Amino acid sequence: MAKQSRGEATVERLLSAALEVFATSGQAGFTVQAVTRASGVSLGSLYHHFGSFNGLAAALYGHCLHETYTAALAPLDRARTARTGIRAFVTTYLRFIQDNPAVARYLHGSAYSSYLAVDADRARGVEPEHFPRVADHLGRWVDSNEIARLPGPLLEVLVVGPVAVAAHRWLAAPEDIDLGQAARILSDRIWASVRAD
Repeated sequence: MAKQSRGEATVERLLSAALEVFATSGQAGFTVQAVTRASGVSLGSLYHHFGSFNGLAAALYGHCLHETYTAALAPLDRARTARTGIRAFVTTYLRFIQDNPAVARYLHGSAYSSYLAVDADRARGVEPEHFPRVADHLGRWVDSNEIARLPGPLLEVLVVGPVAVAAHRWLAAPEDIDLGQAARILSDRIWASVRAD
């Protein structure tokens, strides 16, 4: 049990250090040497837990994605109507991005990096079977005919796509977009695109 706890603590330390390194040094400074130095964890231990530096980078991507979606899905699950659920998701997602810029920058700065293709399974999350899917959380409103019956992946594109692009744009040029205004406008537009006719 103690060995397992130590292993979990090492994994957490590596993930935290990797996020910090990316936040302070960007993609160019995001190296295995920088992460092992920042974490105080040996290269052998990093490889033991993640298989490679690409594995660590992909696991961090999955971790950041999981954190973001978990935060945004919690108020959606408490919503009483589909429309208020969509608004809650959009508002909370964008607030999370604004409040957690290091997580957001890694998530949006890493989406097309080569290590995701190399280690796609790990990129889906440390526990893929528990990875949050927006369509699963909208199912009750699809069943009650408040939300259109669409294939799950396409429903997620309609709900998450505009919000993710707004977040990406804000991270690239914060002066270019007001996330509060984006939340208000996108909530209504996304709702119009997914509501049942």
